[in-house]
Amino acid sequence: MSKLEFNKEKCIQCGACIKDCITYSIEFGEDNFPQYSEGGESRCISCQHCFAVCPTGAITFDNKTPEEAENSSFANPEDILKTIKSRRSIRQFKQEDISEEDFTKLKKMLPFIPTGCNYNGLHFSIIETKSAMDYIRNYTNKKLLKLISNKFTAKYTGKFAKYKSVIENGEDIIYRNAPSMVVVSSSIHAPCANVDPIIALSYIELYAQALGIGTCWCGFAQACFKLMPKLSQMIDIPDGYKPVYVMLLGYPSIEYKRTVLPEKFPISEIKDIDDPEMNWTQRLRRILLNFIR
Repeated sequence: MSKLEFNKEKCIQCGACIKDCITYSIEFGEDNFPQYSEGGESRCISCQHCFAVCPTGAITFDNKTPEEAENSSFANPEDILKTIKSRRSIRQFKQEDISEEDFTKLKKMLPFIPTGCNYNGLHFSIIETKSAMDYIRNYTNKKLLKLISNKFTAKYTGKFAKYKSVIENGEDIIYRNAPSMVVVSSSIHAPCANVDPIIALSYIELYAQALGIGTCWCGFAQACFKLMPKLSQMIDIPDGYKPVYVMLLGYPSIEYKRTVLPEKFPISEIKDIDDPEMNWTQRLRRILLNFIR
């Protein structure tokens, strides 16, 4: 349970903390200073919005003081857009470990990643050395070949079956010879269990790129974690958590000289709403589509 403390000497009674609290955990007391509302302590989701929005730094959150925090700021929008445009999936990596300094920077960024309902139920398994990756690499390839070769399990290996000869030749089609990777898992009780890890990896990817670290969203590896429960045990995924997605990491051994010119996605520009007519078959189809996967 979170603990809020309000400094009445600093508070200017503006009510910004009360207005920005989505759980109605704060209210004005009889003395017109903010305080917990009835049941507010248990409703608080620890988002720290009250702490961040207070103009005078009058709120202490779980013994964290405003003096410990940084002033809010945002990067130039053109620079952010250029970073997004320049991002490429890296599948050619230098065969060297990412520096401890860069990993430290990545880890310090992780607590700032947003999650649904501010649910702190993410777990990050970061494989930091090439030697550890090689162990996982060798285990995965051996296990895949066994699964593909067994007539009872082959049907569950899907598209991996067509890569049998490639794997036998020692090529790493799963992890692309990456020296590191991060696997993000979420608690099965998380309200947004399948979404939060994707949000997390999106943040990791952009910050990693700023550090000169290449990344690759790895669907092959994600499929292997589903097929091979021992992989989860190897990388300390807690009981009650599921590995949702995998991102490969490493310094790129190639350099892309320009951005690409992608096709545009369809955009529905909604300015006014016309209430549509839907028959029961259209409703049913839409519900089924909404719940697929």
